[in-house]
Amino acid sequence: MLNLSRMNRFWRVPVGNFWRQNLQKSPLIEVEDSISLRSLVLGLVILGIVATDIAAETSFSFWALPLSLVGAIWSYYRRHDANVAIKFCIAIGMLIALGNFFGRLVGELNDTRLSLAELLIQLQVLHSFDTPRRKNLGYSIVIGLILLGVAATLSQTLAFAPVLLLFLAIALPTLVLDYRSRLGLQPLKTQKEKLNKKNSSTLNFKFLILTFLLIVALGLAIFAVLPRFPGYQLRNFPVSSAIQVKGNFTGRSIINPGYVRQGNGNNQGSGSGGTGQNKTGEPGKIDNNFYYGFNSQINQNLRGEMKPKVVMRVRSQAEGFWRVLGFDRYTGKGWEVSRNENVMTMRRSPWSYQIFLNPPVMTGKTQEIVQTYTVVDDLPNLIPAMAYPKEIYFPTPLIAVDTENGLRSPVELSQGLTYTVISEVPSRDRTLLGEASTNYPQQIKKHYLQIPPEIAEKVRQRTEEILANYNQEKVAKSAKSLDSPYEKALYLAQYLKQRYSLPQNPLDLPYLGEKDDLVEAFLFKYKGGYPDHFSTVLTVMLRSIGIPARLVAGFSAGEFNPFTGLYVVRNTDAYAMTEVYFPKYGWFAFDPIPNHPLIPPSVEDTQTFSVLRQLWHWVAGWLPSPVTGLLNNVFETIFKWVITAIAWFLALFSQGWFGVLTGLILTTTAAFFGWLGWGQWREWRNRRWLKKLPAMESLYQQMLQWTTQKGLSKHPAQTPLEYARGSYQHHTPATAEVIDEICQAYVGWRYGGHPPNLQRLRERWQELKKAGKTDK
Repeated sequence: MLNLSRMNRFWRVPVGNFWRQNLQKSPLIEVEDSISLRSLVLGLVILGIVATDIAAETSFSFWALPLSLVGAIWSYYRRHDANVAIKFCIAIGMLIALGNFFGRLVGELNDTRLSLAELLIQLQVLHSFDTPRRKNLGYSIVIGLILLGVAATLSQTLAFAPVLLLFLAIALPTLVLDYRSRLGLQPLKTQKEKLNKKNSSTLNFKFLILTFLLIVALGLAIFAVLPRFPGYQLRNFPVSSAIQVKGNFTGRSIINPGYVRQGNGNNQGSGSGGTGQNKTGEPGKIDNNFYYGFNSQINQNLRGEMKPKVVMRVRSQAEGFWRVLGFDRYTGKGWEVSRNENVMTMRRSPWSYQIFLNPPVMTGKTQEIVQTYTVVDDLPNLIPAMAYPKEIYFPTPLIAVDTENGLRSPVELSQGLTYTVISEVPSRDRTLLGEASTNYPQQIKKHYLQIPPEIAEKVRQRTEEILANYNQEKVAKSAKSLDSPYEKALYLAQYLKQRYSLPQNPLDLPYLGEKDDLVEAFLFKYKGGYPDHFSTVLTVMLRSIGIPARLVAGFSAGEFNPFTGLYVVRNTDAYAMTEVYFPKYGWFAFDPIPNHPLIPPSVEDTQTFSVLRQLWHWVAGWLPSPVTGLLNNVFETIFKWVITAIAWFLALFSQGWFGVLTGLILTTTAAFFGWLGWGQWREWRNRRWLKKLPAMESLYQQMLQWTTQKGLSKHPAQTPLEYARGSYQHHTPATAEVIDEICQAYVGWRYGGHPPNLQRLRERWQELKKAGKTDK
């Protein structure tokens, strides 16, 4: 009976009323009523979603934007309610979104950025239906900022820049309103108050605009001079989603969409590379979209030109040549991979996208270079990479490596595919390569000294004649002669650049006949040819004098975009050049094509501040030549003066005690004038700042600066009236009265809208300054 009585008393307790009473006293009374703040927060979130769509080429906006708008409106009208049912629905929706995220995560182990962005968007849409308080809006601000950061890592074009600027423009007033909300300040309500409180308006648009311009200018300046330190800090590189491969991939077939045989649309022809041409060497036209040189056999008896289009974007630690494949056998009118059957496949682990390769062992200095490639337009199943790749993060379960160290994919490189390569690029030391041995391995001599016997002697004689003429000229001038394969390759490449020419019109060069040889026609008949012909001629000339060489095809670095940090590569950037073998050091490229650098860019160039250099090159490209030349001369002159002054100053310390003493005197004098100038500049800047302030604010700030010099500075947490009361303890009564009067007038003007008696206040202030009394 006692237990039953206790239970009856428990059920009679007004638990429901108690819960409802406490609910009404919950922190929900701290409601954010500002429509302006809510609208700006919604704008930030919308921009974050749009930025992700632009950068990742997704379509989240189609459903997320209208739902976010509906949620914001709903949340505003329901901001004073408990919304318990809505909270349960939001919690269930978030759990579903989390489950969907983990499901996608299994298929995208290596690059989860887009999956995380989609999860954040889903959470934000659900969250937007219940944002009663300011801190709830703060969560939305953070989500918008995170989405913008994800978009920044995904973006590869300048289309992201306008969204970034717009986000910054909206973020500034949002932060101002958020800060005012934290302080509990309410926006002004009457026109009279606005007139009296001109300095207290909710948003000072002039200040916001100046702040926006300052942030943008400072950001661009920091971006331009920001060092590009070598090395990714993480080994989790960007890679596309996994691609399943059907069938037995051997790596022997090259799928080039530009090679289509007559009556066969399988895109796997290995013939000429021209439209309708099946035999290597027959006349034909090149495909105007795809480079003819990306195939196991190439025909250089083709005419025409390609229409420029962007094919990929590359993020790399160093500028370089994006190598695609090499050729070892010269056919007379083109090249072929003679050991195409000896392709080796390499498979990755099912738990990782990483595939380890086997680069050759080299004794020279090397540097690790990370490159990330994003395919913009369809490419053959040949994988571009810098020289000597040692690791590749690729979405297919296996790839192939040919005998020329080229990488092949089981599928075409289709639009949107992303992969990362880590290469061990050798440094190009001219001294060491000039001293390299000429004792070549048998396998090297077997495959990289081959020349058709019909032209071998004639090409050898011409090559030796060119080198002999150089040596005779240098001996007469007491200069060093060509005595190493490296110097010979360098000179022959330069000779071809200067003595042979490109045709004015791509169709001006006649086709080669059935019995004509490309190298022979180039040297003795046409005195020039197409760009790739130069590389073919250099390769054969080097072979003719016993220097192993091969032809290699790929892409130049492309156009560097200093704002995205990416190299934009077009199909017209594809070309072929010569690689020469040096025992123990490997293969090094030489470019004999006119208007190309003799030595392609590599790791020898200093990359730390290359963004600033590339930015100047980009700007100079838009300026007229006279202006560019003038600026170059100005910068060069300034740089020379600075270097000369530094060298002269340092030389003083090597001239004995007199030089050391002179250097110390100059250093002390320079430091004194620097300190004096700094003080004058700070004083000028302070006077200028005071003049821009309203009269009452300027007088108040002058008073604070004066009292600070007297030993009583105002703590940031103190109010003006608290500071005035404290001044009676540190100053004489007369001084404290003036301080108190100025503080009272400032508070009345700043917060009460009462106009101050500026004439009287200035008179009292001047009297105080003239008195010059110091508090004891």
